[in-house]
Amino acid sequence: MIKINKLFILLLSVSAFACLKPGNNSTSGSKKGVTQYVNTFIGTAPLTDPKILGYTLPDGWRSWAGLVYPGTSLPNAMVQLSPMTEYGSGAGYEYEDKMIYSFTHTNKGHWNLCNIPILPVSGDTDGKYGSAFSHQNETASPGFYQVYLDDYKIKVSLTSTLRAGFHQYEFSNAQDRQILFDLWKANNRVQDWNLEQAGPSAVQGFQNMGGEIIYFYASLNQNIKNLDVKKENRREGRAMLNLENGSNKPVELKIGLSFVSTQNAKENLQAEIGDKSFETVRKEANQIWENHLSKIQVKGGTDKQKQLFYSSLYRSFLWPALRSDINGEYTDAKRQVVKGNFNYYTVPSLWDDYRNKLVLLGILSPQVTTDVIKSLKDMGDKTGFIPTFFHGDHAAPFIVGSYLRGLDDFDVKGAYQLLLRNANVEGGTRPHINEYITKGFISDPDVAKPHVETKAKAGVSKTLEYAYDDYSLAQLAKKLGDTTNYRILMQRSKNYKNVFDPTTKFMRGRLENGEWVKNFNPEYPYYEYMYREANAWQVSFYTPHDMPGLIKLYGGNQNFEAKLDSFFTKPWNPNYIARNVETMVGQYCHGNQPDHEAPFAYHFINKPEKSQKMIDYILNNLYGIGEDGLALCGMDDAGEMSSWYVFGALGLYPYSPADTEYIVTVPLFDEVIWKLDNGKELKIRKPQAGRNMTGIKVNNQSLNGYFVSHDLFKIGGNINILTK
Repeated sequence: MIKINKLFILLLSVSAFACLKPGNNSTSGSKKGVTQYVNTFIGTAPLTDPKILGYTLPDGWRSWAGLVYPGTSLPNAMVQLSPMTEYGSGAGYEYEDKMIYSFTHTNKGHWNLCNIPILPVSGDTDGKYGSAFSHQNETASPGFYQVYLDDYKIKVSLTSTLRAGFHQYEFSNAQDRQILFDLWKANNRVQDWNLEQAGPSAVQGFQNMGGEIIYFYASLNQNIKNLDVKKENRREGRAMLNLENGSNKPVELKIGLSFVSTQNAKENLQAEIGDKSFETVRKEANQIWENHLSKIQVKGGTDKQKQLFYSSLYRSFLWPALRSDINGEYTDAKRQVVKGNFNYYTVPSLWDDYRNKLVLLGILSPQVTTDVIKSLKDMGDKTGFIPTFFHGDHAAPFIVGSYLRGLDDFDVKGAYQLLLRNANVEGGTRPHINEYITKGFISDPDVAKPHVETKAKAGVSKTLEYAYDDYSLAQLAKKLGDTTNYRILMQRSKNYKNVFDPTTKFMRGRLENGEWVKNFNPEYPYYEYMYREANAWQVSFYTPHDMPGLIKLYGGNQNFEAKLDSFFTKPWNPNYIARNVETMVGQYCHGNQPDHEAPFAYHFINKPEKSQKMIDYILNNLYGIGEDGLALCGMDDAGEMSSWYVFGALGLYPYSPADTEYIVTVPLFDEVIWKLDNGKELKIRKPQAGRNMTGIKVNNQSLNGYFVSHDLFKIGGNINILTK
């Protein structure tokens, strides 16, 4: 494993940046602006190095690294149009694959979605569909994807709008041109599907995924000869669209999506694409991304650092996804069609991205963020609870932090009442909340021989996360003048102390009777026994709301520092294999989220230089890695991994996302300029080349400590970071 002396390395030099093959490079010499740095293939390649993973991959395993897609989408769009190389994989596309089976229209990177698969085909297929392809004949950039299908001799080009996709197929043979709608396939189990002709050159249909129905309407620039639909049962079958022979011009397929109806899908298509040419839609998509990504401009740094920064920034704005139509209609949590006065979005990946990505979304896309909050509130109104994603109740820090940072165009009192229900009512968003309230912790059973997949409550992780969620909600109670709930919630926010074992100095599981779980190995990772996708080391520094209190539990600054040092240096046992607990620096796991705040923790004992060396190591060694520089060290989780890079590279991090402060670190770049929506600018400068921070000046005034206020994003200003 990596030892601490290997962490203290210099930044990668320009010469260390291995240029990508032409087919992989999303940039073009003729392009200008920041989109030229975005490489949408980063994160699609497999991670195989056991020195990085912490273990040797068992036969047949692919690590859960990256799980992103290279296709076309706009920021927080309904449509993500991307190639499918393997159904059931994280994002449908794996760089090492040799075949493309379809192009699908929804994506997140979580083994779901990948809906409405479409594939152009030509010639005798013998009933087998899919084509070989080469990365040499594949390219992508924001809002564009292109590949040559070797078996069918078809060049496929894709672009998209918010709610519609645009396919362009250049067939080498004007005869026997077909388009497969493989509607019984997706990454979710398809319950039902349909395709029917809707005119001489149009089709429409749906995929029913059980929980939701995705409708579509597709028009072509050439007439349909016939539509051959073979439906063996409600789920299986195929549908082949045969085009009239004779035309040599590219086939264009424009497709609108809707989660309400085929009529809405048609309206979305007409409103967003209509009669526009492929090149017009492509240029508009690129310009939207250019406008968005150029809100942050950097100077200095290497080419690789700029590529990783803007690729990560791009990846941070693909989820949550739009679900309301151009006419304002959406299907709500009760499966009823509603017409709203805001854009309705999916639930964010809250267990992951509340830490950083949703803060970044609020800074650069305040209207989207406000609408996401309104969407969560709408879901809460319909179900009685504001939903979460996967674990914890992290809509609380997201909504509270957004409100305290100035996003207030939503029913804050109504959202607050729903979050109080989350925090107090069993059967909703917080499992085992009664036990948590009564005992101050959530217990786990004593298991004689626990293993990675032992099923239990993940009581330690839940206790720690609920404590932070309580703190977050307390800040809103205070703002709204609810002193009673403020006191109750602040008291509950100290519950993290109830799972700290002073004899071992770890957060440790407790039994129902309050005794410590007896079978305790702080290095062993569990999916849900005591910890959620973590071991004891990885959760034992998580109290972002009360670091002084945590440091006191460890026995003061010196003991806390020693514990942190051990955390980053104690070798990982390569026999402890949990597929998404991977990419190890000592016991620290950057490949998963539970300990992502830990590298910044040295700041709380006035040792920022130790944090900086860890942050630099992660930025320069765990992103854009592997033979082609296309692997990530862990699952991107809808942009959280990417947003960690963005904040780390810029020199600011939302250590406690419910609060209105950012911890200051040394940026990778000489100068960072945030261009704010109000016309102001926030500039971060690092005049010296050193990486050890010796001081911080805000608007020429020396800063006492390491935190700056979000107010700088409202009024603009200058942060000068002094280094040696």
